[in-house]
Amino acid sequence: MARDPALFEEFYRRHVDAVTRFMARRVDDPHTVADLTTEVFLAVIDSAHTYRSALGSERAWLYGIARNTMSAERRRAAREAHLRGRVAGRRLLAEDDIARLEDKLAAEGTGRRAMAAMAGLPDGERAVLELVAVDQLSVAEAAAALGIRQVTARGRLFRARRRLRDVAEPPADRTATTTVTAYTGSTA
Repeated sequence: MARDPALFEEFYRRHVDAVTRFMARRVDDPHTVADLTTEVFLAVIDSAHTYRSALGSERAWLYGIARNTMSAERRRAAREAHLRGRVAGRRLLAEDDIARLEDKLAAEGTGRRAMAAMAGLPDGERAVLELVAVDQLSVAEAAAALGIRQVTARGRLFRARRRLRDVAEPPADRTATTTVTAYTGSTA
C-alpha cells in the first residue's frame, strides 16, 4: 500500500473521516485535529509493512496508530507547555477547512463529554472502553489495536463499565431501586 499511490489513496479516502472523528473526540482545536490526522496517515505510510490482517481489521490497526499519535501529541504538548506554551508551530488552515473541522468538533461534543467521564478510569480500562464504546471497535479489534489478548480486553471492559456504573449510580442507590422494583414491580 505505501509503495502504491493508488492503493494508499483508496485506503486514505476509506478511513480519513473515521480518523478525523477519532481525533475530534479527543481534542477541541481544528488545527490540531487536522495535524494529527495527517500524522496518522504519514505513520501509516512508514509502517504499512507491519499490518497483518490476521491480527485484526484495518480500522483496528489504524486506531492503534491513531492512539499512539495522540499519546505522542499529548507528550509533545506537555513538553511545549512547560517550555513556552502552545503558541508556535501552527500551520494556517483555510476558512472552509476550519468551518468543516468546527462542524466535526461540534458533532463530536458528546464523544468528548464521554471521554471526560472516562478520565478517572485506569489507563488500560479506559483505553479498551474508548475503543469499544466510543470508537465502535469490537473487543477483538480493540485488543488488536492495544496489543493485548482478547480475554484481557474483555476483563478490562467489564471493570471499566462497572466503575462507570458505580459512579453514575452508587451501589446503595441500585439496591434501593432493585428492592422497590422487586416489591412493587416498578421503580415509581
